[in-house]
Amino acid sequence: MGVGETSYGGMLCYIFLLFALPWCFAHGLEANQSALLTVDASPQSGQKIPDTLFGIFFEEINHAGAGGIWAELVSNRGFEAGGPNTPSNIDPWSIIGQESFIYVSTDRTSCFPRNEVALRMEVLCDNTGSVICPSDGVGIYNPGYWGMNIEQGKTYKLILYVRSLNSINMSVSLTSSDGLQKLASASILADASDVSNWTRVELLLESVETNMNSRLQLTTTNKGVIWFDQVSLMPSDTYKGHGFRKELISMIEDMKPRFIRFPGGCFVEGEWLRNAFRWRETIGPWEERPGHFGDVWMYWTDDGLGYLEFLQLAEDLGASPIWVFNNGISHNDEVDTTAILPFVQDVLDSIEFARGSRDSKWGSVRAGMGHPEPFQLEYVAIGNEDCGKKFYRGNYMKFYYAIKAAYPDIKIISNCDGSSRPLDHPADFYDFHVYTSARNLFSMTNHFDRTSRDGPKAFVSEYAVTGSDAGTGSLLASLGEAAFLIGLERNSDVVEMASYAPLFVNTHDRRWNPDAIVFNSWQQYGTPSYWMQLFFKESSGAIFHPTKIQASFSGAALVASTITWQDPADNSKNLKIKIVNFGSDTVNLKISVSGLEAGINSLGATTVLTSGDLMDENSFDKPNKVVPASSKLPNTGTEMDVAISPHSITSFDLPLIPMEYRSAI
Repeated sequence: MGVGETSYGGMLCYIFLLFALPWCFAHGLEANQSALLTVDASPQSGQKIPDTLFGIFFEEINHAGAGGIWAELVSNRGFEAGGPNTPSNIDPWSIIGQESFIYVSTDRTSCFPRNEVALRMEVLCDNTGSVICPSDGVGIYNPGYWGMNIEQGKTYKLILYVRSLNSINMSVSLTSSDGLQKLASASILADASDVSNWTRVELLLESVETNMNSRLQLTTTNKGVIWFDQVSLMPSDTYKGHGFRKELISMIEDMKPRFIRFPGGCFVEGEWLRNAFRWRETIGPWEERPGHFGDVWMYWTDDGLGYLEFLQLAEDLGASPIWVFNNGISHNDEVDTTAILPFVQDVLDSIEFARGSRDSKWGSVRAGMGHPEPFQLEYVAIGNEDCGKKFYRGNYMKFYYAIKAAYPDIKIISNCDGSSRPLDHPADFYDFHVYTSARNLFSMTNHFDRTSRDGPKAFVSEYAVTGSDAGTGSLLASLGEAAFLIGLERNSDVVEMASYAPLFVNTHDRRWNPDAIVFNSWQQYGTPSYWMQLFFKESSGAIFHPTKIQASFSGAALVASTITWQDPADNSKNLKIKIVNFGSDTVNLKISVSGLEAGINSLGATTVLTSGDLMDENSFDKPNKVVPASSKLPNTGTEMDVAISPHSITSFDLPLIPMEYRSAI
């Protein structure tokens, strides 16, 4: 066809461009955009990412621990939640039987001096005589944390303390919420002489059926008075045998966290110091732990999940523990610096408990609890969000110098933000928290570009998209967060650790919104923000490579990063390119990688997190509505043409093949 000639097909194309494209744009079928992504993967350009960059932050909030990762099924097991004064509220314990059959109260007759309240059950009916008990008996029941999940074929360990002046014939059973379906049962038979003093009873209950909304019952048909205390029911099968709910911890395992910050943020402070987390009260035999009321998030915890259990969980996960302790400051009261030394000594004792030899005072206590070897505690945070409060700086300095004198290797974290201006006090790390909109967090991908490279490193211990952008865990939130994390990767010479917050929420007590992992007694799912974090699970300890984007349009909606990492399972090396497309257009992206010392396997994989609507969420009904989708990626190499979906997080995972070196001789 010569110059100036027009074919029939060409005319059709012209007509399409003239009429169809405006229609497409009007109806949202936008034309694709184009961009070039270049990666300098040469060894000299690479930057080692800290081994600890991405981890988790656990707080006792939203019943994340009690009724969450801690597998104890009985709520208010020691009857202390109603307070030390009797009579007291025994909620959620309830009575089985009418008033003419049973009378239940609390008194201060427990054998445990740190939790004196016990339950007194007076049975007024009998199996003979004028007042006959119902055939199923009368007694008390506990529904756990909004229903116990009891599963067929599984075994549950019941421990309780009992006392009576009479012989007892009592039934212990696991039933449906209405008591009609019996899942497991056992009897406790004892002469008066055997239970005249507090007696520990231990039983194994094997369930014959499954019921996700079960309860524990203690019933009898014998007249008399029985006292109960410290009633515990735990699944026999817990995470590594250490008392944690396996299915929830497995979701943490999948994140490959390099640290765990605990036991919380505001939970550490308390609204008032009298309700702050105190580590001493959470160690020793669980029966002797007094428990406490978390007045920030407004619920009682028996502290079965205590200081030692947090350290054990970190060890089991292969993560570094970060112990956040109270520095004499709550939301509403503070200890004057002139009176802070007892608090300082308390923290030194807590560190000795974790790190001391089994011959030391507090190390011997730890050894007596079954962990003779010290824990690898290398990080502590002095308080939570207390910078700017009247006595924070003075208190901080007392803690700092005392800890450094006793444990010079421990890294100390300040509550004050040093990302914009230097701190006025010594620290190894400063804590940075950010909760904001998706667009704001997306724009903060460059926040640490301007931070001084001198002085302490940053610990971004709490970040998340909140507000209307978040819903209860939206795709939009995860996009902003992913872009922010890419900025942390790029600035990992000054940012050493980062964790999303909060991590868990029990749907029956949502105190904060959103959260990464949602659960009830028997179900769990990850929000898009949870799945977003899995895109970064290989980043800690990897090599970061400079990555640039050039676009024929405004490329502000694209953020990308590249790492090379080694899989410890088989020592294979891999190239990983992550791209966040915050915009509404598909982007035709040309990827160009230079400087590799290894070849790229021709078969790679791509993983994409996206959905049909920015506000799409997961739920118990649709737990996989917004989850990453992976597929094979053929014909990979140092030059690739790919399409990046709008509103998406995309990862290209490319196995590397070492180059063969041949001698020139």
